[in-house]
Amino acid sequence: QVHLVESGGGLVQPGGSLRLSCAASVTIFSIDDMVWYRQAPGNERESVAVITSGGSTNYADSVKGRFTISRDNAENTVYLQMNSLKLEDTAIYYCTALLNGFRYWGQGTQVTVSS
Repeated sequence: QVHLVESGGGLVQPGGSLRLSCAASVTIFSIDDMVWYRQAPGNERESVAVITSGGSTNYADSVKGRFTISRDNAENTVYLQMNSLKLEDTAIYYCTALLNGFRYWGQGTQVTVSS
């Protein structure tokens, strides 16, 4: 089983930055991939950024060039650096991990972009 704890959400003005963290209870070397999802009220959940065990990354078109996913293997932590935030980035952001065919979810962290 994998426990994931997100942190770093909050209120930020348009154009601002936030860094989300996701601490895993297991070594992230053992995890097949980690994905940040987000869900805004009334919207479907969407995948924002992926990092595989091999270090490959992929991003939703809506965040390319603004968001960066990275990991610290020593700390078993994955990060999502979010720059140039827009109003439409407002959502609950969830960290997930795929291990042995099962996707584990964190509790989510709220990101609100507002002036």
